[in-house]
Amino acid sequence: MRDKPKLSIVLPVCNEEQSLPQLYLRLAAVLKELGLDYEIIFIDDGSHDASWLELTKLHQTDHRVKVLSFSRNFGHMAALAAGLDQAAGDVVITMDADLQHPPELIPQLLNEWEAGAEVVSTLRQESRRAGYFKNLSARFFYWLLNRIAKINLPANAADFRLLDRKVVETLKTIKERSRFLRGLISWIGYQQAFVAYQAEPRFAGKTKYSFSRMFSFAIDGITAFSAFPLRLATYLGLSIAFFSFIYIVYAIFVKLFTNNAMAGWASVLIVVLFIGGVQLIFLGIIGEYLSRVFDETKGRPFYIVAKKLGW
Repeated sequence: MRDKPKLSIVLPVCNEEQSLPQLYLRLAAVLKELGLDYEIIFIDDGSHDASWLELTKLHQTDHRVKVLSFSRNFGHMAALAAGLDQAAGDVVITMDADLQHPPELIPQLLNEWEAGAEVVSTLRQESRRAGYFKNLSARFFYWLLNRIAKINLPANAADFRLLDRKVVETLKTIKERSRFLRGLISWIGYQQAFVAYQAEPRFAGKTKYSFSRMFSFAIDGITAFSAFPLRLATYLGLSIAFFSFIYIVYAIFVKLFTNNAMAGWASVLIVVLFIGGVQLIFLGIIGEYLSRVFDETKGRPFYIVAKKLGW
């Protein structure tokens, strides 16, 4: 049996003013029942509503509530990174502030940690509320990522997880900016366990993950852990070159030894457009990787904290 740990709860916030009071009440009830020393760290990721005022009220009510406020919106991954940088607990739990991650699951995560797990990830069960397209696209993304990257990421993995102190310290040494935290959690190893849960409906507000953000999230995941798209350009280029060589031999044979030679402008146009399209696609893929290299070399901070409460 491990000693009673100090617990840090890390919660990114972006325009969640309506959810915050209910979230705190449910969290406080669970943490009081556990009887542990704890801190609750909110990261205000450039909210435009009254989230900062609500967080200030929570801090004034409970000194264990700490708040970081970014100078602008830096994104979910930056908010999680800031929370992990500041968390002082022996155990750190990251979760969303929209109440889709039920606080009542925390004791189960701690039970897995007590049993020896150093990372306890949650797996979101599919819900009809999410829509057929979102469920199908998520399954396809995880299937594709696991086959082209050197990680094993379970489908429907969520950012609701428990991390042991040593895991947090390992993550803090990783300085890359285009982070895909779910992939990093799988990549760093350690003893991992999984807990399934049913996502609740949003308590209030709208999802921050539009289709364009989900697509960008998928691109970040693939480019962060695999160079396969670049290799695909080589494979496809060799294939086109091989079939082009065969077509050249065929064209020379028809020209020299038969009377069937035709102008064939349509076929030439199709081949030119096809090869041009393939080239543009792979120039775009190369551009994605180059943009990430460029972003890393600038050395700008991952996030900027404008205000703090509780430190």
